[in-house]
Amino acid sequence: MTTHWRKLGLVYSLREHGRPWMKSRAMSPQPLLFSDRIRVYFSAIEETGTSRISYADLDRTDPTVVLDVADEPLLECGSPGLFDDSGTIVNSVFHHDDKVLLYYTGYNRRVLVPWSNAVGLAISEDGGRSFRKAFRSPVLDRSTDEPYFAVSATVIKDGGRFRVWYASGTNWLNTGGKALEPVYVIKHGESENGIHWRRDSSVCIPPVDAEESTVSASVIHTDGLYRMWYCFRGSRDFRNGSDAYRIGYAESDDGVAWRRDDMRAGIEPGPPGSWDALMQAYPSVMEVDDRLMMFYNGNGFGAEGFGCAVSDA
Repeated sequence: MTTHWRKLGLVYSLREHGRPWMKSRAMSPQPLLFSDRIRVYFSAIEETGTSRISYADLDRTDPTVVLDVADEPLLECGSPGLFDDSGTIVNSVFHHDDKVLLYYTGYNRRVLVPWSNAVGLAISEDGGRSFRKAFRSPVLDRSTDEPYFAVSATVIKDGGRFRVWYASGTNWLNTGGKALEPVYVIKHGESENGIHWRRDSSVCIPPVDAEESTVSASVIHTDGLYRMWYCFRGSRDFRNGSDAYRIGYAESDDGVAWRRDDMRAGIEPGPPGSWDALMQAYPSVMEVDDRLMMFYNGNGFGAEGFGCAVSDA
C-alpha cells in the first residue's frame, strides 16, 4: 500500500513561534489529537545544549495554523547521575484512560562516547498540558542482550496490550571524526502495563549494510495490516550530507516481521534550498478525520522547525 503525501510545508517555524529558551531545533514532533486541535510535542535545545520537551497546538482542520505554544519546558532534567540528567527528547504520546502517557529518551553525557541514553515515562492528568515523571529510572534500558542502548520508543495500545518499537544500539563506529557515531536498528517489545517489557531479539528492518541506522518507527494498525514509516541514514556523512536521514516504509502482518519497501514511503525531499531538501527525519503518522497526517523534521534534525504532510484523499 502506497500513501501519496501532499506537503503543507514548515507548519511550526522555530524562528516565528519559538519561545526565548528555544535556541535551536524543534525535533521529533509527536502529535496528540483533541477535538479542536492537534498538540504536537517536540524537543528544543536550550542555550546550554540541553534538550527539553515542549508543545505547539495546531488547528485540527488546518495544521498550518499555530494556536498556542507552551511557554516553559514540560519536564525537568534528572538530578546528577540519573539517566536523564543531560536532556529529554520526546518519543511518543497518546491518550490512555483519563491520562496522557509520554515516553521520552533521557540521556547522560559521557567520555568515550558522546552520550548514554534510555527511555523514561511521564504522565499527565490535565490533558497533556503538564507532566510528572512516573519514575526516576528508565522503563526501557540496555540489557544483557542489548548492551549499548535502547531509545526512541514508539508505544501504542494494540488490543489489550502495549507494543513498542524502539532503536537498539548495535555499535559505536569510528568514522574518523571528532566522536564515535552510533549505529542502531529497530526492535519490538510488548507489555501488559507499559512499564515492564518483553523484547524480541529479531530486527524489524534489516539494514542494507553494517553502517545503516534505522529509528523513529511510527506504526499504525488498520484492517489487519501494520504500516510503519521510519527514517534511515548512513554513518559517514549524515549531518545534511549524502548519508542524511530519509523516510522509509514497511508493512507487517503481526508487527514483528516486516517487509521493507522504501519506494512506497510516498514522500521525497524538497527542492534545492528548501527546509527539507537535505534531510527528512523522525516521521510521526496519525489518522485525523479520515486522512493520514505525517509530522516530520527537515534539514539539521529540525533546525528550522517541523513540517506536516497529509495523505491524498
